[in-house]
Amino acid sequence: MTLIEQNAVVLFQGDSITDAGRQRTDGANLGSGYANLVTSLFTNKYPEKQAAFLNRGISGDRVVDLERRWEEDCLALKPTWLSVYVGINDTWRRYDRDTPLSTEEYYTTYRRLLSRAKEQLNAKLILVEPFVLPVNESQKQWREDLDPKIQAVRELAGEFKALYVPLDGLFAQAAAQTGAAYWAPDGVHPSPAGAALIANAWLQAVKA
Repeated sequence: MTLIEQNAVVLFQGDSITDAGRQRTDGANLGSGYANLVTSLFTNKYPEKQAAFLNRGISGDRVVDLERRWEEDCLALKPTWLSVYVGINDTWRRYDRDTPLSTEEYYTTYRRLLSRAKEQLNAKLILVEPFVLPVNESQKQWREDLDPKIQAVRELAGEFKALYVPLDGLFAQAAAQTGAAYWAPDGVHPSPAGAALIANAWLQAVKA
């Protein structure tokens, strides 16, 4: 039996992997990525739940960008479940724009977001682990920046007793059979198969 309750409001929050090309002028649009797959599969399996799913991911966002829009794009929507998936841009910008974000700032900002959601909404939390699947030599060095941030998300999940979706390990396991580009052609953005991997892992976390 799924953990998601009757008439739940589930909010997906994050960056481009969550955004997945959604039409931002349509508040109900879910994009073409894992959020849409989760919604399709969940609502097909549990029509009696009458659950609502919302997507407010924005391409390019880092955790500091989420904080700037947290009131409007999270708290005002009053989700009963909040799914947060952010972190790869917090690493990527160090290497392509020389604008690093320390693990400490990532952790403290992320923690503030979760604290506000718990204190103001008592929302149940789902934290999705960022991943990278290096498809070139330069991306291999990203691990030194991303690995501590992954650990920060794990610590936050423990502190807030959140459900946890361990994507980095799952993608590494999958890529061992096929190569990285099958699941994420640029090492970051999932292919259709990669989006399905995320959706299946998310649904497993909520026991759906």
